[in-house]
Amino acid sequence: MNTLAFYVHIPYCVRRCGYCDFNTYTPAELSISSDLSATSRSYIDLLLREIEFAHETSTATLVPTIFFGGGTPTLMESSDLGRVISEIASKFQLAPNAEITTEANPDTVTREKLEQLRAVGFNRISFGMQSAVPHVLQALDRTHNPENVFKATTWACEVGFEEVSVDLIYGTAGESIADWEASVDTALALPITHISAYALIVENGTKLGAQVKRGEVIMPDDDQTADKYLLADEKFSAAGFNWYELSNWSKPGSESRHNLAYWNGDNWWGAGAGAHSHIDGRRFWNVKHPAAYGQKVLESGNPMHEQEILTAQEARSEEIMLQIRLVTGLQRASLSENEQRSLSSFLTDGFLDGEAWARGAVVLSKAGRLIADRIVREILL
Repeated sequence: MNTLAFYVHIPYCVRRCGYCDFNTYTPAELSISSDLSATSRSYIDLLLREIEFAHETSTATLVPTIFFGGGTPTLMESSDLGRVISEIASKFQLAPNAEITTEANPDTVTREKLEQLRAVGFNRISFGMQSAVPHVLQALDRTHNPENVFKATTWACEVGFEEVSVDLIYGTAGESIADWEASVDTALALPITHISAYALIVENGTKLGAQVKRGEVIMPDDDQTADKYLLADEKFSAAGFNWYELSNWSKPGSESRHNLAYWNGDNWWGAGAGAHSHIDGRRFWNVKHPAAYGQKVLESGNPMHEQEILTAQEARSEEIMLQIRLVTGLQRASLSENEQRSLSSFLTDGFLDGEAWARGAVVLSKAGRLIADRIVREILL
């Protein structure tokens, strides 16, 4: 059947983290009440209208995954988030084993809130843990209490969430190897099935970017960042979490099917302010500001801002960049003879898995994961 994954963007946060460049807004920035209940209802109404538009314009029939991201989706009323799930289910066919995920800040959930989320259809939840070390969280401008991560993940399991994930960030200024190891060990002690670990990227236009540019914050060097990745991979693997994508590890069968849809180039619809979509090589994205989003949805149901059609070469380059991140890698047959020859030195030097190469696949070794971008550039030269 023709499938379409859904990403639902909730663009609200209590406060903005210093490293974040996502399309998010605080109540103060929007001049709205810190009580977001009314905003929740009105914004969800707009999402329902966009989902109706998606149904009117898409040929898809089956929805295998829905992912609510942000921002902080759990600032919205659980019943309102449930209305989105119900609308998608009424306009499309939900797969019998559909994966329905929400991101969550540990400080924005209670046991009751998690029960409500489970009751409206969520079966997977991803908590933004980032670190277990207070001074690292402070450097990231994160406000949550580290102790709340244990409470939240435990509650999630108790109320019936089948999959529980946490996100970690490494490479923060002032974070030592011991700090990172403490965060990894703390995460592995949680009742979880999935871990994401991302190197901190300094983005232009963020508070952190400005601090680095002014010399107020000194970021760690690449060697220390690589050491942290290797330490995490070793500990995750020993605890039964298998690497399946460059920055993601899971217990067997607990991979994020929604994110795999992105990496495999499947079709998805991004609903909400600033959300991006991909359908059959066409990319389009919505207007970013919630007010502009609301105006366009109310006018026509279509909040699209711009679009692009990927050329055959662009689509192929993207496929290489994404699939080489996966444990399954690329099929050698998809590469030209010259492209395969360009990889010979990486194979000889141990950056590619020799056994996988013999089977006809290009798969990164552990060392190769550290230079994935360099390997991709060599293929695409």
